[in-house]
Amino acid sequence: MKEDGVWRILPPEENFVKLTLAIHPITDMVFGASTELDGTRLVVDADELRDRLMEDRRLESVDLEVVRPGDSVRVGFVYDVVEPRAKEPGTGSDFPGILGPIGTVGHGTTHVLQGSAVTVVDEGQAGGSRQTDSKGYNPRFDTLGYTPGNTRGAGTKILEMSGEAAQASVYGSLHHLVVVPHAKPNTDRLAVLNAIRVASVKAAVYLARAAAGHAPAMAEVMELADADSPERAALPRVAYIGQVHGHQHGTAPDEHILYGSNTERMTPVVLHPNEWLDGAVVISYAWAARDLETFFHQNHPIINEMYRRHREGEINFVGTIATTSANVREERERSCMMAANLARWTMKADGVVITKYAGGAPHTDMFEAARLCESLGVKTVILASPVVGPGGEADSALVMKVPEVDAVVLLGEVGGTRWPLPEVDRVVAGSPEAAKRLAEALEVAPGNICGTMNGQGGSRFASAIY
Repeated sequence: MKEDGVWRILPPEENFVKLTLAIHPITDMVFGASTELDGTRLVVDADELRDRLMEDRRLESVDLEVVRPGDSVRVGFVYDVVEPRAKEPGTGSDFPGILGPIGTVGHGTTHVLQGSAVTVVDEGQAGGSRQTDSKGYNPRFDTLGYTPGNTRGAGTKILEMSGEAAQASVYGSLHHLVVVPHAKPNTDRLAVLNAIRVASVKAAVYLARAAAGHAPAMAEVMELADADSPERAALPRVAYIGQVHGHQHGTAPDEHILYGSNTERMTPVVLHPNEWLDGAVVISYAWAARDLETFFHQNHPIINEMYRRHREGEINFVGTIATTSANVREERERSCMMAANLARWTMKADGVVITKYAGGAPHTDMFEAARLCESLGVKTVILASPVVGPGGEADSALVMKVPEVDAVVLLGEVGGTRWPLPEVDRVVAGSPEAAKRLAEALEVAPGNICGTMNGQGGSRFASAIY
């Protein structure tokens, strides 16, 4: 909080449900002798950061590159995109359960380097060096158009920084520090994924700590302190139910998703909206996370929109519920029942917005949760996405016929089309084979471009099904 021109940390009792996002715009990123914030230019000491990341003994080396908007650069294959954020000392833990000790986030002050991103490449994903042939093709998946059929390759997300594809992506206008961790030979695949996850958030926090001691350009305060005030009694009480993982893809024992937990056998849990924004949730290892990056949890489109409507007096935003999609019927029934009960009886919601995790099976959980909410008198709106076949046909969401659930927003997804990408001057990739493949002119599905599709509504596309 700023008083008399001086930033100070509020004591916990004043600060617990109030998150101040201290925004520092970034308009350039360069390597230099020390990591510092020079106005709106972020200078990164590559050697120091590399040393920090190499503290993980599972890594053999780490490559670092800077890419900027408009550069003729292609990055792949992307594991995750994380916005650089770091807590003001004394106001909470950075990515608790992964980097810091477990403790509730969503309060205090968090420095945000807006306009920048840490983009992490996985050398072992489909198209990487350890699961592909010499052409970068993994026969298990439709990787960048090598085979007919499924237009959505698994683990084949590309960051494009120039041309039409960059304009269609929310990431095309950001300045990226690209981190390419290389694991030691014969390291177990799950250990590699864990090491990459740790590197992704460690690099993001390292960059954001450069803002310490700098006054932000602006401060955005996120709080629901007046949700139960008499003045809001006449407003509709609206909650959000969001899936954080789809268990049809399983989880690893040490996988970090919610406060460092892998969410196995997790039941629905109430979260303050600020917890999503402040590092409690990251994406899973699952290839189904192709439509989602941790960046979108940090800048959650639904939560930010509901906050806006709360401030403007349109709704009374009463909180969120984190849940998963199950792979066993009994667990699905239990989870959906509990989510609906929390919305109705704990939050006393009049309405809910529900989103799913990536893939087709999570639609079942989302529709069932919505049906149960409706049966309790809670009006629902769900965000569905078609699973698009090779001919452009949309199915999955559209075969769900639940009469009670009649407010369905169909998210943008482009199916049955291929998107031409030109040759580029520079490629940042996890292996020479992948780099060679990505340097060529390509024809991909739009969903292969990182940041164009998003199950939370953070997309620049709209669906039109004929």
